[in-house]
Amino acid sequence: LLWIVLGAIFIGGVHDFTSLVASVRHKAASIGEIVKRDMSRTSHVLFLIFVWFALIYVIIAFTDITAHTFKTVMQEMAFGPGVAASSILYLLLGGLMGILLSKFKVKLWIATVIFLPLVLFVVWLGPHLPASILNLLSSISVKQWDVLLLIYCFIASVIPVWLLLQPRGYLGGWLLYLVVIIGLIGALFGGFKIEYPAFNTVELKSLVNAKLIFPILFITVACGACSGFHGIVSSGTTSKQLAKESDARIIGYGTMLMEGLVAVLALATLMRLPQGAETLKSDPNIVYADGLARYLGLVGVSFNVAFPFALLAFSTFVYDTLDVCARLARYIFQELVGWQKSKTGIFFSSIVTLLLPLLFLIFTKEKGYLVAWSIFGTSNQLLASLILLAISVWLIKTGKKAMYAILPMVFMLVMTLWSLVLQILPFLKSLTTGVAVKPDTLISGICGIILFILSILLVFEAVKGLAVKRKV
Repeated sequence: LLWIVLGAIFIGGVHDFTSLVASVRHKAASIGEIVKRDMSRTSHVLFLIFVWFALIYVIIAFTDITAHTFKTVMQEMAFGPGVAASSILYLLLGGLMGILLSKFKVKLWIATVIFLPLVLFVVWLGPHLPASILNLLSSISVKQWDVLLLIYCFIASVIPVWLLLQPRGYLGGWLLYLVVIIGLIGALFGGFKIEYPAFNTVELKSLVNAKLIFPILFITVACGACSGFHGIVSSGTTSKQLAKESDARIIGYGTMLMEGLVAVLALATLMRLPQGAETLKSDPNIVYADGLARYLGLVGVSFNVAFPFALLAFSTFVYDTLDVCARLARYIFQELVGWQKSKTGIFFSSIVTLLLPLLFLIFTKEKGYLVAWSIFGTSNQLLASLILLAISVWLIKTGKKAMYAILPMVFMLVMTLWSLVLQILPFLKSLTTGVAVKPDTLISGICGIILFILSILLVFEAVKGLAVKRKV
């Protein structure tokens, strides 16, 4: 809880806000372009490689998480097909809203009044569709959902932003506000007690270490406190949609605080459970949806309505990230190979970007993404530290105060490099002892070595870049 609150205020908020402002000051350039301009071309290539692989893993993990959400079963009730149906209808609403706003010039407030009630309607409608439709959705396996979701990601990554991502994100924002407001009312005034131990290392299981909070806490709890993914979205994407630079404060810093609040609410769904509760044996989406449904019960919403609503909220948060991530990874790949101005490059970049997740998800067992979950957390937080590193270089070279970016950068860099070392050591030990290497140890070890080397090289390039006069 302390990490979420303090991290969001002093690290995550600073990271998101400064990356957004830096992009605006560089004419809405991506963070990669900022690295090239203020550090070096070598740094630019290294950074793009790092970011692209980090985004690939986000796509893998979030695709599989969403697929499992669509197969959710609780208390012998199959909620997943209803959530899948609501999700599909929700996406169709986003596309329709985009067409009305862009092609028919419908005013935003009118579209909001029309489509927000429709979003709530499809949340209810999904589980109440004809049994034939729900049975069809129920027959789709997790692996098949993985493929279908990646096809959706391909479509979302190549069509105009106004057609789907922007209106869908807008509607998702309202859904987020509704979840947070009602959830907080339930959490604060529902009479729930804190049952889970405030400090618990007994059940802490990690490839990184046994019972050590440092650095595992800071690489595991990410988006609610600090996330490098936010910096990639802020630079080059969010920056192009600002009406004026001063909006960066509320959009960059303010929304990070809002995400911290979402994380606190998610934590609250766990805190109400006693240690050893049966629900804790379920997937995280079940824990979250069950807790949120209990909170919604305070305002008179029945569990059978609240639970699928909470699952849809969960899946919305995830695939909002998923399709945006696919688009960003496509941008990064185009920038890396020089296909920015090629129309065919858009399609080929998307295919290459999504081919790796497709192969991984097809040829691994269910929840295969968990094999490298710890390295994912580390790479995301390491990305945040490297973005703060680039911003610090830019601030110093332009004669501005930089300590507010340097201090969180140093903290995150130390935590993430420490985590990488702890993940590399079991791999190196297995090589020297001749013991068979487990898949998670192998992936974490090899990826950890690559990420560690890339990070050290980028730090070296940053120091070298400070000695070079900035090009105006």
